Amino acid sequence: MDDDAVLGAELAAVVAGARRRAVRDGDRQTDTAHLLHSLLEHDPEVRAAVGGPQRLARLLGYLVQRSIGYGLRWQGSVEDSGALSVVPAAAVPGPREPRDTAGWSPAAAAAFADARERARLRGEPRVTGLGLLAALTADPGSRAVEVLERAGIRDLNTPPEPVADEYAGDGGAAH
Repeated sequence: MDDDAVLGAELAAVVAGARRRAVRDGDRQTDTAHLLHSLLEHDPEVRAAVGGPQRLARLLGYLVQRSIGYGLRWQGSVEDSGALSVVPAAAVPGPREPRDTAGWSPAAAAAFADARERARLRGEPRVTGLGLLAALTADPGSRAVEVLERAGIRDLNTPPEPVADEYAGDGGAAH
């Protein structure tokens, strides 16, 4: 399956934007903070999930500061919190190369794999911005979560993820 089929045009733009931001910032890898920043730029549903204009402005301020402030300590290091298992290289999509993982941090690769699985479980053919946001925030040790926490955002206004049939049992209760 190619990436345009899995991501759609909107998320392909998010991926391309995150990669450009990583290159511009001089980072070795595209990480979860790059993806969060690009999601906020491209997806109105993700911006709405952050909350009101003040929360969004504070978050964007922290994301911009990463290249000139506290984010400099990330340069030259690999984002891998260890909270999520590292996915095989073939699990991360690229905008034009379906199995290209070069330049992705392990945490970003895991987030994409998680977002793809979430879409599959919902029966959706494409990863959504909110699905990727949920996957980015599922790893409490990711850079995206660190930026959110620094901005004082501990919870997002996202719709609950539907429970997949394969996780339901005993009368429909989720395990």
